[in-house]
Amino acid sequence: MIEIESKPWHTMVLHAERTYPNECCGAMLGRILGDKKLVTEAIPLENAYSGEKAARYELHPEDLLEADKAARSRGLDLIGIFHSHPDCDAYFSQTDLQNSCPWYSFVVLSIQNGKFAHANSFLPDADQTRADREELKWQKS
Repeated sequence: MIEIESKPWHTMVLHAERTYPNECCGAMLGRILGDKKLVTEAIPLENAYSGEKAARYELHPEDLLEADKAARSRGLDLIGIFHSHPDCDAYFSQTDLQNSCPWYSFVVLSIQNGKFAHANSFLPDADQTRADREELKWQKS
C-alpha cells in the first residue's frame, strides 16, 4: 500500500495539470514502513522525451539520481515515480512496463481536459512482464 500526504499529493496534481496536454513526471520521496509506503515529498521533474510529450515521458537518469541523493540526505527513501496520462485513464502502459523498475511504485494520474480525474499505483514485477495494482491512498489538502 502507498499513501501520499496532502502536500506531495497537491504538488503531483498541480504538476500534472500545469504540464497538460503533455505528460508530466516526477519522483516520490518518503518512508517505507513494512508493507506500507508513505510519500512525504514529491519532486516534479522534466519530461526529457524527445518526441511527442503528450504520449510519453522519459526521465533524465541524472535527475533520478539527484532525487535519490536528496532522499538519502533527508533520511528518506526514493519510493517511486509519478507521471500523468493526458485525456486517458490512469493505467500502466506497455511502454511504462518496459521502462519500469521493480523496486519502485509507479503512480499514474489521469488528467482529463486539464483537470485531475483519478489515479492508480502499480508495482511491476522483476521481469517487467506485468504490473499489479497497488492500493493507493492520498490525503486531500
